[in-house]
Parts: sequence; structure tokens; C-alpha cells
Amino acid sequence: MTAWEKIGLRKRAERAAKIPHQWRLPDNVIPKSSDGRHSVLHVPRECGLLTDHELDITENYDATALSVAIKERRLKCVDVTRAFCKRAAIAQQLTNCLTEILFSEALVRAKALDAHLDEGKPPLSALHGIPISLKDSFKIPGVDASIGIAALCFEASSKPSSLVEILLKAGAVLYCKTNVPQTLGALDSFNNVFGRTLNPHNAAVTAGGSTGGEGALIALRGSVLGVGTDAGGSIRIPAMVNGIYGVKPSWQRIPYYGQESGNLDGHVKVGMAASAGPLAVSFRDCELFLHTVVDLEPWLVDSDVIPGPWSSLIPLSSPKITVGLIMTDGLITPHPPVTRTLREAASALTTSGIHVVELDVAPLFSKCQALANRLMGVGGNNHMFDLLERTKEPLHPWLVSRMKRHPAIPTDKAVALHGAREAMQRAWLQVWAGEQPGKPKIDVLLCPVAPHAPPEIDRWNATSYCSTFNMLDYPAGTIPVRIFEPEDVQGELPTTQPIGSWDKANRALWNETDRSVYIGTPLCVQVVAPNLQERRLCEAMRIIDDAVRTKYGPLHKAKRPTKL
Repeated sequence: MTAWEKIGLRKRAERAAKIPHQWRLPDNVIPKSSDGRHSVLHVPRECGLLTDHELDITENYDATALSVAIKERRLKCVDVTRAFCKRAAIAQQLTNCLTEILFSEALVRAKALDAHLDEGKPPLSALHGIPISLKDSFKIPGVDASIGIAALCFEASSKPSSLVEILLKAGAVLYCKTNVPQTLGALDSFNNVFGRTLNPHNAAVTAGGSTGGEGALIALRGSVLGVGTDAGGSIRIPAMVNGIYGVKPSWQRIPYYGQESGNLDGHVKVGMAASAGPLAVSFRDCELFLHTVVDLEPWLVDSDVIPGPWSSLIPLSSPKITVGLIMTDGLITPHPPVTRTLREAASALTTSGIHVVELDVAPLFSKCQALANRLMGVGGNNHMFDLLERTKEPLHPWLVSRMKRHPAIPTDKAVALHGAREAMQRAWLQVWAGEQPGKPKIDVLLCPVAPHAPPEIDRWNATSYCSTFNMLDYPAGTIPVRIFEPEDVQGELPTTQPIGSWDKANRALWNETDRSVYIGTPLCVQVVAPNLQERRLCEAMRIIDDAVRTKYGPLHKAKRPTKL
């Protein structure tokens, strides 16, 4: 047995030992199917391991409602924490979504947070007593941040990531970390240490990446609020495929410093800057997270964060927003259900009195993907390959043709890339300003998250609909609209020559695939705002989500969080 295999065995055994025996699922309640297309969304509710009180806490509250209930002492922090630890353990057994399990430590902290309130002291913040799950890349002292790389296992972090420091100050309860793809560079969360995370809607399709473990955990309500990172779609894509909400801020808004990324420190300053942001069961939870973190003065622990309270950020000028509708990026033609969902969402907005104007930005959009890819590769992937080679760990087959070791880009070429990026940012300002012929000023953009529904495992196509907005450094978020229905298999793509290799691969996902695999998976849209305008994004997302929910109701049949 090789060194990396031995490390993986030890790490998985350590994780399994931290799930209490009484929280283990009987084999007969775990769904199995010959084609792997089974859903496990119903299992936590029906498995018999959760008490009625625990079901109430985990299903009928979102983080915002939990915050109010804890503040009013209607719920105890320790009861909330125990309920989510238990449900996270169930989610792990169903989808393999966890990496580090911190249940014992979380319960101790929750008791201390209850004692704080029992003494008559006010909550530390709106996140006081709220269980928050974290992507594995975040560092917690005394806990590994291995990101699924064997060479990084059993090397506990000594200092917290800056955002972890803020969350602890806020009174949050950190109770688990979640799975990621090998190298953090894939859109399907598999690595050689922890294995593959499965999508709870349909185990045959991807759970997304690189924050895929968070997506699966939150879809099963093993968490209602988690934190991920996004350098090319890694928050918005897992939110999309798992049917939840996710927001990628501009990189200078929420603390990011102190991540384990498999790159040298400072890499984000010369390549594509990554952002930290929330994934949640409700949009208001994403807003709660952003508002709370920004108001806790994160610039005191991360010098990259721009100082200023949430109230100082640019709001919408009016609730009567103008939404710019983008149907295609000019590189990849979306599948019919994606186009249909976007049109349906736009129709719901129009019915709600929201002005929607279709934009043709393909000439700009189509130039962004290649530039984003070059910025992501400035370091040549050398540090990551050095880590893999320490234990002779093989690269996952999906990555073999997509990730190579090469010399770091010379300084003059890196400067030229950033010059091209700045020119593209200036060109996009014309879209917002309404300088396109016959088009008004735009408040936010509405577009696909991806050109396809959640694809089968290891068949994700391209990230252009997401990575463009990382390159432009725009805040962006995912809103679930509805579920892919049997009739959504209807519709055909153009029979003309594919636009390029990405478009060709995307057509294969529709024309050369049994389309029924998509049935039951989520269909979502993406909302985008200008650089550093997270408050504008949140206000617009709330308006758009309300319009979509008015038309379609809750995405799932499970009870929607309504308690205040």
C-alpha cells in the first residue's frame, strides 16, 4: 500500500470514529438503485434518528429564525448545535460530505454560549449560537485543513483563517468542515483522502465543486448556513446543483486570508483572486452572514478587506430595479431547460413589476473565459504538484487533461494579463451605464449559472458563466427557481456548427446523454452586481427571489423556514 493510501485510510477511520454509534443509520434506510439516480433528501426526516424537536429545529428554521429564537431564549444554543451535529452525521453517511468532525468541541462551545446569555449578557452578534459549517480550506487551530491532499493530512493548523477568527468573535459554533475536489480545481468534489461527495437530489449527478461538501450538507439541512470560497464558480456552482442559495462577494469584502489552497501565500494577488462567502437554505441567511461579518470590522484581522460598515455600502437607488437579462455568453449555447428557466424567471419579475431588458453582451462575454483561465494558471500549478509528489499521490483522471505543471508566467506576461483584465473591467462599465444603444442603466444582471442542468459525475463542461464575474470581480449569487421536470427533456439545440470546443462538449451533454438523468435536479439563475456592491446585490436578490418564490413556491416539498 502506498503512502497516500495509508494516509487516506487513517484519515477516514479518524472521521468515522467521531460519529457516535447511536447516530449511525441502519443499512435498510439508505436508498440504493441500480442506476445510482436515487434521492436521499427524505432520509433525515424518515430515518427515526432525529427527535421531533430536532426535526423542528433543522427543518422549520433558517439561520435568521434561529438567531431570533436563541436571542429570545426560545431555543438553547446547545439544543440547536446537537440537532445540527446529529443531522450532519446523517448527511455524511448519505453523501460523504464531511472532512473534519468537531461535534464534541461544538457542544462544549454551545454550552458556554448559553451560559453567556443566562448571565443576562446580550448575544455576541446575530450569529450567536448559530452552527456554521466550513469548507475544508478554512483553518481552525488544532484541526487539519488538508483539502483532501494526503501530504497535508495530520498537520493541524496553528492559527485561524481570518474569517474563522471573525466567526468565533461573532459567537458562531463551528462544528464540521466539508469536502472538496482534489487540487480545488474540479467541479466534482472527489479526492483521494476522503472520497467522493454525492448529490442528495440524485446520486448520479455531481454535487459540484469546489465547495461541494457544503452544498450537499446544506441541501440535506445538516447545516442551514455554511461558508465556501469561489475563484471560478466554487460557491455558485455547488449552490446551483444542490438547489440552495450562495453568494460570491467581491474579494475585498469578506476576509479570505489564511486559507489552505495548495498555492503559495500571495498567489491570489498575482492570479485570480478568490472570495469567501455564504451558502444557505434561504437568501436572507446569506444577507445575514454578509451584514454581520462586515459590521464586525473584519479589516482589523484582514488588511485586504475594505473598511466600512454594511450601511455605508451602495444600496439600490429604488426598489423598482432594472434587470439586464443575458441569455448566452457567446461561447456556449445553454440547454433548452436552462434557457426556459431564465425566461420563466424573467417573466416572474415582469409580473412583479420589475423592468427586465434583454442585453446582447456576447461580444464582451466571449472574451472573458480565456483571460480568466490564463489568470488562474499564472503560478504553473507547481506548488500543488509538489504536494502531490510528496506521497506519490496520483492526479484524479478528470484533472489529468485539464491541469499540468508548467513554468510560472513571467512578470511581464502577468502584468499584461492584469492590463487586459483592467481593460475588460472598463469595457463592462458601459453595460451598467446604459451606454449600449437603446438600453437603460442596469441595476443587476440575470444570467445562467451554467449552460446545463447538474450533469453526471465528472462531466461538468465549462465555467464561463461564473469565472467571468471572478475575473471582473463582481459580486454574484445563485437563486434556485424550480426542479427539472419530465417535460423539460423536450427541446433541441441548434444544428449549426458548434461555436467551439466548449459548445461542442455542452451539446454532447444534451444530445448524447439520457436526458432523464436531469429529472429532479435543481434549475437556478445567477444574479450579478457591479464591483464591491454587495448591498445592492443582496437587495436585488431579495426582490428577485420574492418574485420567483411567488410564482413557484418553495423549491422542495420540505417545510420552508418561516419562523421569526
